Amino acid sequence: MSKSPNQFLTDNKTPKLIAIAGNIGVGKTTLTQKLCKHFKWLPQFENIDDNPYLIDFYEDMRRWSFNLQFFFLQRRLKNILDIQAGASTYILDRTIYEDAQVFAPNLHDMGLMTSRDFITYSEFYNTIRTMIKPPDLIIYLKASVPTLVQRIDKRGREFESNISIDYLNKLNDYYNKWADSYHDGNLLVIDCDNSNFEDNPEDLGNVITKIESIFFGLF
Repeated sequence: MSKSPNQFLTDNKTPKLIAIAGNIGVGKTTLTQKLCKHFKWLPQFENIDDNPYLIDFYEDMRRWSFNLQFFFLQRRLKNILDIQAGASTYILDRTIYEDAQVFAPNLHDMGLMTSRDFITYSEFYNTIRTMIKPPDLIIYLKASVPTLVQRIDKRGREFESNISIDYLNKLNDYYNKWADSYHDGNLLVIDCDNSNFEDNPEDLGNVITKIESIFFGLF
């Protein structure tokens, strides 16, 4: 009897690492939850509740930018190493690439991270890159700033109310540059301005079909 794509993904002896990338509010956690439910994968969420710097950062970005980014980087490294040592397929909610190639350089360019701190951070990141393997697939959720603002407002996190349009715009520029230059593995780009996988089963189905095609060439 032939196996379904779900069975292949869950009983394959070689675990996979899938990562979801995208700007603030774009829907990374939502898609992670839905794909884990469909494929029976395990999630690795970005936990904001135990982050000791996040609220302080949004209140004073210049003071706390290095602390926040370094915390994210070390936490991301630990999660990736734990996953690579295991035998299960995981989805990461945000990637280590975004920390170092989107958020940190954007903070530096905006004058919110000193050159000294940025060099220290970048050197640590370059060391980390030698310790980890790239994901089997990165799903980049791409959205315009109006879409991001709408979704940020919808989820209503108080500490995100101070995020400026200029900050989101600059992040989007860095995200697009990073995605255009990424060649370490499979990259699937989802246009979230024209795809609502949270509420539209057809849009979610399209994402699932593309993932299955990348891994198995089924379609």
